Amino acid sequence: MNEPATVHTPVLLEKLLGLLSYSAEAVVVDATVGHAGHALAMAERLNEKGLLVGLDVDADSFEVSRRRLEQVSCRVELKRENFGRVDVILEELAVGQVDVIVADLGVGSGQLADAARGISFQIDGPLDMRFDDRLDVTAADLVNKLGQEELADLIYRYGQERKSRRIAQAIVEARRTRRLQRTGELVDVIFGAMRIVGKGRKSKIHPATRTFQSLRIAVNDELGQLKRLLEMAPRLLRAGGQVAIISFHSLEDRLVKYNFRENKQAGIYEILTRKPVIAGEQERKANPRSRSAKLRVAQKVGGDVKNKE
Repeated sequence: MNEPATVHTPVLLEKLLGLLSYSAEAVVVDATVGHAGHALAMAERLNEKGLLVGLDVDADSFEVSRRRLEQVSCRVELKRENFGRVDVILEELAVGQVDVIVADLGVGSGQLADAARGISFQIDGPLDMRFDDRLDVTAADLVNKLGQEELADLIYRYGQERKSRRIAQAIVEARRTRRLQRTGELVDVIFGAMRIVGKGRKSKIHPATRTFQSLRIAVNDELGQLKRLLEMAPRLLRAGGQVAIISFHSLEDRLVKYNFRENKQAGIYEILTRKPVIAGEQERKANPRSRSAKLRVAQKVGGDVKNKE
C-alpha cells in the first residue's frame, strides 16, 4: 500500500503541542489517530518507556498511521476502534489512567477526496459516508428509508439547515421513482429543493453542505461518540492529565465547551483555553480546512472520578 495521494495535514499542531505538558514516560492517547499527524509529533516527545495509544475506525488511515509510527522510540498500540470506546481499549491493554487524551474531530483530506466513501458533495460517488466499513447503515439507507418528518428533523438537528423540511420533502418525492444511491443525485435533489438553477448559487456555503454533514454525523454517530469520550475522560486521566479536543462545527464545540465548564464547576478540571484556540493567518492560508477548527484544552486537577452508573 502506497502513501495516499492526499495526505491529511494536522490542524493547530503547534498550538496543541504548546498547550500539552507531559513527561517522556507518559501515556498519551490519540483517540482519532488518522494519518498520525498529531500522534507522530506527540510520540516524538516520548522515550522507550512512554506509550502512545492510537484509535481509528478507518482501515486505510489506520494502515498509514501504523507505518508512520514505526519510526518512534516509544511503545505504540494501535486499535481499530471508535474513540467512544477508549475506556474499553485501555482496559484491554491493562492501562490505568493516562496523561493525555487528544481527539481531532475533523474529516481527513484523504477521506473527502475518496469518491468511494461518498462523504463529499464535490465528487460523485455512492451515498455511503461510513468511516468504518463494518457499520451496517449507510447514508443511502437513511435517505431512502426515513420518513419525511424524521429526515427533516435529522437534517435540521445535525446540519442546522433551516430549509430541512423543504429538502426532506424533495428527497421523499424523488425516491418515489428511484432509490437515491449517488452523492450527485442527492446534490441535484437539494438544488431542486432550493430552486437553484444549474449549479449557480449566491451563498458562499454550498447548498448541500449542511445536509451532507447531518447524514455523515448520523451514520457515524459522531456526537454520541464525542459525548461518551467527554464523559469518560475525567476518570481516565490521572491528576494533572490533559484532554484536548479539536472540533469543526458548533454542535461539537458546544458539547466540549459545556462539558469542560461543568467539570470545572465540579472542581475536576482547570480550563487551559479561556477561548477556543483558532488557526493563525499563515495556517489558514496553507491549510484552508483549519479555518473552522477550534481547540479546547482542560487539565484534571481533582482526584479520581468514579464511574457514573
